[in-house]
Amino acid sequence: MNTIDSIPTGKISRAAKLVKTGVKVGGNYLKYYGEKLVNPEISKDQLNESNAEDIYDGLKSLKGSALKAAQMLSMEKNLLPNAYVEKFSLSQFSVPPLSAPLVRKTFKKYFGKVPTELFDEFSENSVNAASIGQVHKAVKNGKTLAVKIQYPGVADSISSDLAIVKPIAMRMFNLQGADSEKYFKEVEYKLKEETDYKLEIKQSKEISEACSHIQNLKFPQYYEEFSTDRILTMDWMKGMHLSEWTPINKDQEAADKIGQALWDFYLYQIHVLRKVHADPHPGNFLINDEKELIAIDFGCMKEIPEDFYTPYFNLAKAENINNPELFEKGLTELEILRKDDSLEERQYFSRLFHEMLRLFTKPFNEEHFDFSDKSFFSEIAALGEKYAKSTELRKMNGNRGSKHFLYINRTFFGLYNLLHELKAKVKINSYQKYLDEAYQS
Repeated sequence: MNTIDSIPTGKISRAAKLVKTGVKVGGNYLKYYGEKLVNPEISKDQLNESNAEDIYDGLKSLKGSALKAAQMLSMEKNLLPNAYVEKFSLSQFSVPPLSAPLVRKTFKKYFGKVPTELFDEFSENSVNAASIGQVHKAVKNGKTLAVKIQYPGVADSISSDLAIVKPIAMRMFNLQGADSEKYFKEVEYKLKEETDYKLEIKQSKEISEACSHIQNLKFPQYYEEFSTDRILTMDWMKGMHLSEWTPINKDQEAADKIGQALWDFYLYQIHVLRKVHADPHPGNFLINDEKELIAIDFGCMKEIPEDFYTPYFNLAKAENINNPELFEKGLTELEILRKDDSLEERQYFSRLFHEMLRLFTKPFNEEHFDFSDKSFFSEIAALGEKYAKSTELRKMNGNRGSKHFLYINRTFFGLYNLLHELKAKVKINSYQKYLDEAYQS
């Protein structure tokens, strides 16, 4: 794989790269419509593949929050054409890495030493590279370590990157007025947290200690003496990325075992810790030879305030969804229904969220749930497509819901998709045994 010697860090240079990408995408559309005049039966598959290729190529050279957006979109399997999902999924743990000289320069900046002066052994070739940083293998005193190095300029470019993509996002999601700013501030705040590796170590240690008793779940140890706010060192954990393991697995019992650990881990965080690992993509999980789940990245943690937690999980219960009075109360507390809504808006969004919640909370209202059930995910995809095409929805103010929805919904979409990849059958209330232990202690 080719390496990168420099990354555009200035607002103008990064914007220019995105404009260049936009020109390529425009050319793809001209080519598609030209071919369609000759052959009206031509599908959009080739257009989607070309656009996905050009957009990904543009983003991977920028890295940082621009590439993180692709990573987040790759989790939305029910919202994007497959060509985009496949290409953007590469951003999870496989993008062009920094060159060896740039790695040495980064170490010199933060430690005053090159890697070989800190470690007994250090591989200058990265093992994998993602949106914010890349990982190298090292050895110190006989212990094998994983050293994550953040790309230069990533933290400083978050605000300017979001300013560039904000107008596009507002059009895509029909956001209107100053009230939409809360969503962009939430994303900016969380992305800035992800670039603080000292914070990540703190969060990693807290979560690993709090969840170490959950069966079939493992965590690395972290080393603060070899870490800074831009370099993070932890144990090297042997295993395959979840997305690499699932296509070759033929053992349903192992899939269920791992899926149960994943489900229990997330539900325990949410209901006991009231904070959750809000970046559940395959690149953040390994599976070892003992068929255990290893969680390796806690840069993105989302705290869940009580005034959001209570109405959110009240509306996960079928009896509350089907109780008009309690349902309207919950939607109001979650800022889905607004005081300035017209009667038409109030009725429309009540119907929309009743349909969404009835479907999306289905697993919570069963004792066992089979996440290999294609019909469940097909219904979600069909519902997303229905409202994506809704001309009525485009007329409404899209500023709906608390800012906390962004990362909590992302968490559940990601969790559902991971369990679907595993084809896991899960005992929904199994996590409660850990709740009982936590409350007794």
